[in-house]
Amino acid sequence: MPEQTRRERTAAQRAMYRRRRIVVFGGVAVVIVVIVIMLVSLLTPKPPGGPSPSPSSSPAPSPTPSGSPSPKPTASKTPSPEPTPSFDKTAHSIDNADSIWVVVNKLRALDPIDYAPDDLVYPDVVNINNQPMRQQTADALVTMFDAAAADDIGLTVQSAYRSYATQVSVYAGWVDSEGQEAADLTSARPGHSEHQTGLAVDVSGSSGECSLQICFGGTVYGKWLAENSWKYGFIVRYPDGFTDVTGYEYEGYHMRFVGITLATEMHDTKVPTLEQFFDLPDAPSYE
Repeated sequence: MPEQTRRERTAAQRAMYRRRRIVVFGGVAVVIVVIVIMLVSLLTPKPPGGPSPSPSSSPAPSPTPSGSPSPKPTASKTPSPEPTPSFDKTAHSIDNADSIWVVVNKLRALDPIDYAPDDLVYPDVVNINNQPMRQQTADALVTMFDAAAADDIGLTVQSAYRSYATQVSVYAGWVDSEGQEAADLTSARPGHSEHQTGLAVDVSGSSGECSLQICFGGTVYGKWLAENSWKYGFIVRYPDGFTDVTGYEYEGYHMRFVGITLATEMHDTKVPTLEQFFDLPDAPSYE
């Protein structure tokens, strides 16, 4: 082999050996670096609680300590509705003869027995016997008669206030014509009459049909009063079927003024008599 060729081959071999040494040394260096990184990672102290969360991670909720249950949210309570105020039965006296709520019947005489109101007036309505009534009664009656007229119902006053002396005469006339037992079903004894309070009005129809008779309740006038009188402060004082309570036969024409408040309450609660509304004893007869 020529000398030059031998020298070239020897040089090539040396170059190849150098490359091998570089590769070996490079690999060893990489292994050393990896080992160093692992040692550093293992020897570096870690913060308590594990690795720090990445900035985008939401913090995990702290666990509830054992034995202490998480409190449950309290449900909000719906407020209770305010109670409807009860009707005040003491707003007016039922004993005072001047009171618009005075209750007079066969067991309850007026006090004084010859009581006479001091505010009697004559309302501007058709008044058959030209009898007065108390001012509040008259004002309410005019309003009621106007409302009836708007419904083509013509009403008139048959009788209103009667004094103690007048009632003596009226009652005696009934006793003479009907006997006392029958008279007591229709007419009050002196001192026990609603007409003496100035708060009672006997109403008739403009036609005179069934005037002051039981059949009045079946007329258009009686039906209108039964359905509408409470709106103006009146009640049918002696309703049908309650003779054992009031002591009187049905009188659909006998209007008693008690004021709109009480008349409305009795209408709404469907309590037909003053005795029942005020929890008074039935008054079918005199003591």
